[in-house]
Amino acid sequence: MTIIDRYNDVKALIARAAADCGRDPASVTLVCVTKTFPAEDVVPLLEAGRRVFGENRVQEAMGKWPRLREKFPGIELHLIGPLQSNKTREAVETFDVIQSVDREKIAAALADEMKKQGKRPRLFIQVNTGAEPQKAGVLPEDADAFIAACREKYGLEIAGLMCVPPVDEQASPHFALLADIAARNGLKELSMGMSSDYELAIQLGATYVRVGSAIMGHRDYSR
Repeated sequence: MTIIDRYNDVKALIARAAADCGRDPASVTLVCVTKTFPAEDVVPLLEAGRRVFGENRVQEAMGKWPRLREKFPGIELHLIGPLQSNKTREAVETFDVIQSVDREKIAAALADEMKKQGKRPRLFIQVNTGAEPQKAGVLPEDADAFIAACREKYGLEIAGLMCVPPVDEQASPHFALLADIAARNGLKELSMGMSSDYELAIQLGATYVRVGSAIMGHRDYSR
């Protein structure tokens, strides 16, 4: 199968999952995750009309996307990996959406950079729903206070929440927890679900699903 074959299959499964739970398929945005893949692998998707993509690393995105943006207008680029404070300037320059806001140091740095650059990428707060020590994200019990601080202390507009459930646990409780936190904080956008569980995430309210390997194929992390 080609990348386009897999892309079309994923689009069809998203539409079916949405329809099965009474949702408009247009209410779910597919973020095609292209981390580790070179620009030439992304071109077929762009030629097919795909415009929403996700990257994990600021540096990789800076090397890959400027030339693609010149050739293909209308690209929306999401940062879905952890953001280091020393990369905040580049992240605000490069990305249209930052999904991994997870601590006050980052919130403060983003507020400062957005003011300097006059650019306001959409922001999602990452919640570490499994409280995994090795994983980025604010803890669920701290999420309400952090959302309030982002809004009130730093003047940030928060679009929604993102999570990455533990790989060895059922994803549904984590998706439900994220939806609960979002609902009580008046947040409508939920970025949850990846290649292995995006259909389940849609059933539980995902408005963005981040799908990489199911479209792009096997990743070569040695690149």
